[in-house]
Amino acid sequence: MAYDIYDASIPPLIHMLGGLSTILSKGEAHGGIDPAEARLAPDMLPLKNQVYIATDGAKGCGARLAGVDIPKYEDTETTFPELRARVAKTIAFLKTLDRASVTGSENKEIVLKFPNVTLEYNGRDYVGNFVMPNTFFHISIAYGILRNRGVALGKGDYLGGLKE
Repeated sequence: MAYDIYDASIPPLIHMLGGLSTILSKGEAHGGIDPAEARLAPDMLPLKNQVYIATDGAKGCGARLAGVDIPKYEDTETTFPELRARVAKTIAFLKTLDRASVTGSENKEIVLKFPNVTLEYNGRDYVGNFVMPNTFFHISIAYGILRNRGVALGKGDYLGGLKE
């Protein structure tokens, strides 16, 4: 089977964001956790920022591959319900992108400009070497923050449900 950039990006991002929503729900149900303050280490970003970065990566990926404008979020969400709504909004955006809009972007030039570095990729490397590991990293850190705060989470929560 040939590589399909749509299958390698959009469905896995939707799936993993579903897992992020689950762990956020469990974090809220646990109680006593402030997403604006909870972090793994003093020099790490808090939970809310982990959600911002994961959702920004996912929506940015979909938009760049499809050649549409990246939805702009204000980064003002600080509560569990607000963060879950942001995740849901990102999933809804990704679901608007059909296979035809993304197919063929494997060799599309993707340039990311950060304050201290500019990264250049083709579409395939952007997905495999940047978006997926970076997005999954921030979802993993969100999971770790909540586990560290005593939330009962397991691998199935992170993976968004295990298929039998």
